Amino acid sequence: MIKNDNIKITTNDLCVFYDEKQALFDVNISINEKETTALIGPSGCGKSTLLRCFNRMNDTIENCVVKGNINIDNANVNNPEIDVVQLRTKIGMVFQKPNPFPKSIFDNVAYGPKIHGMAKNKLELEEIVEKSLKQAGLWSEVKDRLSQPGTSLSGGQQQRLCIARAIAVRPEIILMDEPCSALDPIATANIEELMDELKKEFTIIIVTHNMQQAARVSKNTAFFHLGKLIELGPTDQIFTNPKLEKTQDYITGRYG
Repeated sequence: MIKNDNIKITTNDLCVFYDEKQALFDVNISINEKETTALIGPSGCGKSTLLRCFNRMNDTIENCVVKGNINIDNANVNNPEIDVVQLRTKIGMVFQKPNPFPKSIFDNVAYGPKIHGMAKNKLELEEIVEKSLKQAGLWSEVKDRLSQPGTSLSGGQQQRLCIARAIAVRPEIILMDEPCSALDPIATANIEELMDELKKEFTIIIVTHNMQQAARVSKNTAFFHLGKLIELGPTDQIFTNPKLEKTQDYITGRYG
């Protein structure tokens, strides 16, 4: 278990079912604030299901039932009285494939701050957009074409635009579900470099199949297999000296 007083998220006996099929079994995990935690494991092991529990995206799946507790800052996010819109403002999400809105680059980033009333006037909105694009490492590339469609950008730029969109509403947590799997190596390196900057301000949880990526970007790593959390610990320890044979077998490519 990771020992740290700075815990942002904990789950207690978290189970998830899709109809009769159980996707997660009694997951107990602690995730530290302003660090990057990687979730690794074979396809179908429950990584993305866990990620979607944190911002209650599983609510949108009709046959999905979540049991157990998820506490973020000691508040249970599964409490029926929780405002899901507010929760998702606090928790940004970046998906596997870049998904810019069919709007201009400016409006992609301005959308969240606008609907949440974060800017009193156009100048404040422009400042939020500029700051978010700078944090996403995209400002210098797009500052002269903010009125062009977000879809006109390259794949890597689109993904950074989606990150800018996510951070524009000043979330505390960023969930990333295989954010580089559709990108080339240069764009991937840009996103990884960006994550290194963002963790100073945000708690980041990344699902990745790429173990080299997990080793590069994360401070802590959680290994899942068949819906169970097998091992959680500092990334360097998980990759060089895991405590369990099952983790060792996965890291060394014996299965996956």
